[in-house]
Formats: sequence, structure tokens, C-alpha cells
Amino acid sequence: MGSGMLGSVKDRERCTGRIRRAPESFLSAEDIAAVASGRRDVLRRGFMAALGLGAASAATVARADDPDIVDPVPWSTTLGLPVAATPYGMPSRYERNLVRRQSPGLTQVGAASVAFTPLQGSFGIVTPSGLHFERHHQGWTDIDPRRHRFMVNGSSPGMVARPMVFTMDDLMRLPSVSRMHFLECGANTGMEWGNVAVPTVQYTHGMISCSEFTGVELRLLLEMCRADLSRGRFVLAEGADGSSMTRTIPMDLVMSGEVLVAWGQNGEMLRPENGYPLRLVVPGVQGVSWVKWLRRVELGDQPWGAKDESIHYVDLMPDGQHRQYTSIQEVKSVITTPSGGQALVGKGFHAISGLAWSGRGAVQRVDVSVDGGRNWRPATLQQPVMSKCLSRFVFPWTWNGERAILQSRAIDDTGHVQPTYRQLREVRGTRSIYHNNAIQSWLVEPGGEVSNVQTA
Repeated sequence: MGSGMLGSVKDRERCTGRIRRAPESFLSAEDIAAVASGRRDVLRRGFMAALGLGAASAATVARADDPDIVDPVPWSTTLGLPVAATPYGMPSRYERNLVRRQSPGLTQVGAASVAFTPLQGSFGIVTPSGLHFERHHQGWTDIDPRRHRFMVNGSSPGMVARPMVFTMDDLMRLPSVSRMHFLECGANTGMEWGNVAVPTVQYTHGMISCSEFTGVELRLLLEMCRADLSRGRFVLAEGADGSSMTRTIPMDLVMSGEVLVAWGQNGEMLRPENGYPLRLVVPGVQGVSWVKWLRRVELGDQPWGAKDESIHYVDLMPDGQHRQYTSIQEVKSVITTPSGGQALVGKGFHAISGLAWSGRGAVQRVDVSVDGGRNWRPATLQQPVMSKCLSRFVFPWTWNGERAILQSRAIDDTGHVQPTYRQLREVRGTRSIYHNNAIQSWLVEPGGEVSNVQTA
């Protein structure tokens, strides 16, 4: 289970390591069966390309008489589609299996209320808007932006001297900023508290995404309304959906300038399921506080104790008490490739890759273990590395075909270290739901199959 960089050209040519993706990613079950059986070399080579395997791996199956290289292919000898064939660009039909997936295990309201991002098929740190995870408390709605209004007021006389109501046009005329941040549900990895080994990283960690958000700083809007920022200690954010989601936000976050009233995501308007036309962006804080379909912010001097911060999104402690307002998403990481549901096809070099993040700041370091945490070695953090944003890490590994347990451990720039399950349960017990940031383990069997396991 040693690791090492691929050196010479000859070393790279000897490389045989490949990864068969999980069924959620790239290929259908029939496609994977065809690859595994080796019925058709041409089909196999096409799938290898679709899987995005490196040149070194592909070289082990290429032939000099490969018809896909030697012979003309249809797309090189015919006229392509015009620019306006699709007014809004869509993914290739060959990527039809890279989709968000639902879970029956979480709160349902009429229909499924959660959709998980396919982390096992992601590259870099940006989540496409169409693959961003979803969590709804009353279903999503598509609001007419011409009729949407956003109000700023105070909880007591004089708290906000000039209460105001903004239209979308009013807001979008103001100075805007764009920032990259991760958004994670407080219940992400929640099923793992009970040692429920869901099969893939899409289900263990898929309630996280990362986007560029564009909007106006909430601090600026409060100043425009002549809010008493010396008295105001909290703001209440309220959504316009059927659940009227309301959350308390501490003013120190607002005054830092990080909290945005946002309308843009990844260079376009928010998608309806992500809060169109307006949502709150609260970097580093659990996703439920990023109120969608935002209609009102109220300044006050104490927390509101709303329903979804009194009885939900609270941490159950070992003595049976609930700990409230623990909204920061602590330092965390996960290996996405190879991960549960995938398989290593042959011994040799594999580039272990994953994501790390912290609600307290930037990721400073990620360590990787291939022996269940007995030994750790530093991974490489790919640029850019930004505060309260996903960071991509890579680690070179040469698999010798023996059983291995893959883990990653993140450390942020405030000194917080991602805990083991034993360390986390010593403080939190075993009956919690939210804020699980324990180290994730993936078991690699001698046959190459990867599955979800838990270690101490």
C-alpha cells in the first residue's frame, strides 16, 4: 500500500491502475456490465474515454490498428449542429447518469425533499448549478421576480430608523460582489452517526456544493435603512416559500461583510430550487441559514428561537440536552475518487482525489492514509485555496492489490483538525443527526471493490 509519484515515461507506460466509476456516474449499469465482461474492445475503449481515464491508463489498452484512431469517425465527417440548436446549453447525452439523487431517509413533504450532488463525478471545486444539492421544507417554487419584494425592518421602535422595501430592480442597481463559497446542509453525513453504511459518497456527503454567488452585502442594506448597528445583535431572515423558513443570524457575521443578499449563482440568476430570485448567503454556516426565496430581514437584540432552530438543527448531546445555534460547519474532508461503489481495475498507480472545507476559514492541509489511519502523508492542495470554499486535494498512490482503508484528514487555518469517529462520539455521543465532520473511511478489497466502512 505504498505511494509514490510516477516518474519516467517507462514508469508511466507500466502503469495499469484504472478506476471503474460508481453507477451514479457516467455509465449505466448495462454499460458497466459491458466493460466488465470485455465483450467488445471498441465499446470498452469508448467507455474508457468516457470515464476520463489518464493517458497512461488508456495506453495499456490501445492498439496500433484501433479503428477509432485509424478510421474516420462520423462526427469528423459530417456537419455539426448550429449555434442556436439549443438556446440553453445542456450536458452531453453521454453524461445522462451524472444526476442528483434522492433519499427516502429524510423528512418528506408530499414529495422528495432532498437531492444529493454526485460528488464522485465532480472535478475541481465548482458545482454546476444543475447539480447543486437541494433541501426543501415545503417544496420549491418559481417566483415572478417582478412581484418579489424584500423588506428590512426592526423588532422595536428605533432599531431601524428607515424601514425599506426593495424590488429586484432596486437591489440589482446597487454595488454587487461575487464570491466563491461552499454550502453544506447541517445534516450532511447525518446517516453515518448511526453507522448506516450508505453505499456511495453521493449519499454520505452529497449535501454539499460550491458556487460563485453574486449579490449585495446585507451590511450595506442595513446602513441604507439607518439601522442601529450598536443595538442590533441579530437579524432574522425569512423566506417566502410555504414553510416561511426563518433563521437567526448573528450580527458579527453580517458586520464582517460576508453575508450577501444574492441573486446570482455561477454567472447566471439563481435556479428556482436554489432560491430564485433572492437568497441569503451566510458563508461557513449550515445551509438552512442560507434562507431561500428571501423576503424579509428583521434587526433585533436577541435570538428569535424560531421553530427550525429550537427543535430542528440542534445537536443532541449524550446527557439528552439539545445544544442550539451550533451552526458553523466544522473542518471536514472526504475522498471522492476512489470511493464507495467504484472499483480499482488492476494494480498500479491511482490518483486519490477529494474535497476539503471549513466553515471557520481556509483549508491549510489535508493528510491521506491508506492503512486506516495508522500512517498519514500530506496530500497536495490544488489552487485556488479560498476561505469557506471547497478545496480539491490529490494524493499519488500505487496500489499493490492488497486490502486497504483510505481516509483523509483536513486541518484548517484556525488549527482545527478533523476528528475520528471515536473523538467525535466522546463529545457528542451516538444519537445525534447534525454536524458530523468525522473522518470517512473507504475499504478497498483485493478484488478492487470499494465500500463504505467505519473505523474508530
